[in-house]
Formats: sequence, structure tokens, C-alpha cells
Amino acid sequence: MPDILIRPFEFPDDYEEVYALWKNAGDGIHLRISDELAEIEKKVARDPDLFLVAQADGLIIGAVMGGFDGRRGMMYHLAVAHKYRRKGIANILVDALEEKLKEKGCIRYYLLVTKDNEDAISFYESRGWENMNDLYAFAKNLK
Repeated sequence: MPDILIRPFEFPDDYEEVYALWKNAGDGIHLRISDELAEIEKKVARDPDLFLVAQADGLIIGAVMGGFDGRRGMMYHLAVAHKYRRKGIANILVDALEEKLKEKGCIRYYLLVTKDNEDAISFYESRGWENMNDLYAFAKNLK
């Protein structure tokens, strides 16, 4: 495995590379208006330390975006380039995000996974995540 550097996302320099990573990640990541450049700029302004990338060989090979509202945390868009999967990079990214969330005082955080994304479900369950079967996820566009 190549040397992996975990570092904060750099706006706007990393945007195109991370967006391409998300776009090519497979069915699990659904890109929406909130993933456009102007929206990512707002996200980075709020908590830049919770948007991390994994870099190897001069390329961004993984990314994870987190959020914290002062009470609960959220994980968004964990992705690793196909060539680098199953090498522990997702675990490294999630561990780093969890440390950052803990530093902020976060004691519980959530994520959303599409029901047909069996690889992601297995990954998260192996890390101790529990499926909250008694909840529905709702969304509403404001724009």
C-alpha cells in the first residue's frame, strides 16, 4: 500500500478531484445540488476540519465529509477510489473523522446509506454502526 496522507480538504483546489471521486464511486453516492461548488464552499466555511481527504501518489484517493451542529454529528460521502479499496483507507478516513468529532464534543453521529448498497452496509456494521429500522429518512429541497 502506498503512503497515505490524511489532510483537510482544500477549497477550491480539491473540489474537482473530490467531485470526480464521488461521481465515480458507484451507486452509493447520490450527487445533488448540495454538492455543487457554492454549496461545498458554505460547508467548508462552517467546519473545514470535518472534510478530509486521503492522498497517495499525488492523487486524492478517498474523501469523507462530516458535520456537527453542536449536538449531533453526521457523515456524508465516504468514498475511496476503486483501485484503492479494501486496503483500510475508508477505516483510516472514518477514524480521523471520528477523532475530529470527539474533539468537538460530539457523542453520537449518523449517516445515510441506500438500502441496496450492501458493501457500505457491511462496512458500517463491521465498525459497530446499527441500522435504525424504526426511522424514516426524509428530505426537502428549499431551493
